[in-house]
Amino acid sequence: MFLWIKALHVVAVISWMAGLLYLPRLFVYHAGVAAGSETATLLATMERRLLTFIMRPASVVVLLTGGALISAPGVVDWSMAWMPVKLVCVLGLFGAHGAMESWTRKFATGANTKSPRFYRIVNEVPTLLMIVIVAMVIAKPF
Repeated sequence: MFLWIKALHVVAVISWMAGLLYLPRLFVYHAGVAAGSETATLLATMERRLLTFIMRPASVVVLLTGGALISAPGVVDWSMAWMPVKLVCVLGLFGAHGAMESWTRKFATGANTKSPRFYRIVNEVPTLLMIVIVAMVIAKPF
């Protein structure tokens, strides 16, 4: 059963990361158009659907399967520091997800105050966290 849970975890991570990487790019475009325009309405719909149908469910599956994996006896050597570093980065991804939920609501109501440049910079945060997470899991450097 462990390997099936692990496989589901990897699929959920890929799905969630796709949303975490794509949604800020939609925000870049959305921040560059007039609130209430036809394009803004289309982008708001795309953002909401990405969150509702991909990101939220995938994040829940990541949380549940990740919890199951680390709670299995003997899977994690807690004397090594790589797992706490990974978990801090995962918390960072959940924080980024929460921020994106908030920004999506603001765009939907025409209340965005941030520039396209802000969202271009924010777009790099999940990427950097993902790089650290993968390095910790694969290399287990400490």
